[in-house]
Amino acid sequence: MSETINYDCFRGCVKSTTPEGETVCTYREGCCKLGEHNYLKDVGANEYPDIFEVRFKNTRKGFYRNESGQSVRQGDMVVVEAVNGHDLGIVTLEGPLVLRQMKRRRIDPETAEFKKIYRKARQNDVEKWLEATAREQQTMIEARRIAATMGLEMKIGDVEFQGDGTKAIFYYIADGRVDFRQLIKVFAEEFRIKIEMKQIGARQEAGLIGGLGVCGRELCCANYITNFKSISTAAARCQDLSLNPQKLAGQCGKLKCCINYEVATYMDAQSRIPKVSEPLEFKDGLAWLRKTNILAETMYFSYDKNSDENLYPLAAEDVREIIMMNRNGIKPDSLMPEPVSAAPEFVTAAGEDSITRFDSPKKKRHKGRKKPQNEKK
Repeated sequence: MSETINYDCFRGCVKSTTPEGETVCTYREGCCKLGEHNYLKDVGANEYPDIFEVRFKNTRKGFYRNESGQSVRQGDMVVVEAVNGHDLGIVTLEGPLVLRQMKRRRIDPETAEFKKIYRKARQNDVEKWLEATAREQQTMIEARRIAATMGLEMKIGDVEFQGDGTKAIFYYIADGRVDFRQLIKVFAEEFRIKIEMKQIGARQEAGLIGGLGVCGRELCCANYITNFKSISTAAARCQDLSLNPQKLAGQCGKLKCCINYEVATYMDAQSRIPKVSEPLEFKDGLAWLRKTNILAETMYFSYDKNSDENLYPLAAEDVREIIMMNRNGIKPDSLMPEPVSAAPEFVTAAGEDSITRFDSPKKKRHKGRKKPQNEKK
């Protein structure tokens, strides 16, 4: 019997079955969502060596205190405290970087109450955990059918079972408020477990599922984004993006998160670009603004109000000066650049003579009749 290997990117681990039938689960760094690289591992002093980051399914993770007395390291599967029963997770961070992550999440290690790490996971703990997680897909399908039968306007996005198999978290999406009290009773009778309903947004659902964006890279919500900020079409307008819903929407159906990335840069550049509400006045006519390159701070004008055939670029600073000149009744000569006198072309003498002039001349052979040897001169 050969070894069977399954990659679980929802939890960031590799599940394998040895030829002897034993189930082994190991941590695979970089495979899970919202993963961090522990670049401070074993570097410097650790103020809180008993606090570890433990990861569960998808983006759910938390900080736990090791009170088991066992030596816990990154990659170990541990049994941790839960609200009801116990859960099983993977240690993904240790050392000084844990403190940095807690500060980023505004968690004070001195006053916060951390749940406990009971022990390292045993073989029976791993097998029970695998049995519970194997039910998640079928449970989600059945939960969706029950919600649709009851006529609830909600969508079950994902199901996560607790490590001991006694509880499950149902992640759902709903536009408005949903009364799911009766739904919880039906779920409890159908699945024989404790039910926890957790509402998430469309962007959080995309982060749970994962995938690739139109840029070819992993979705930002599944890679590193934890706080989702509101995105409006004003952010697209200030970047001169086409207001096409199909191009601006991501896989979640909402506006792409990356629209907000360069808004500050564009706003800073726009503060140095003057507003042109009227055409610029020149001695040879009026020049109309046709387009603007915001980051280059360049504005393009044309003498034809309705055509982009002949465009002349002007720097934003020059446009501001021309506007002030027009207000004072001064008109510049022309928008068109001054003609530049043609510079004399460079003439090379490399091709005047043939390059073969350096070769030694060859002797010419006479093509006349050969004289007989006995013929007298």
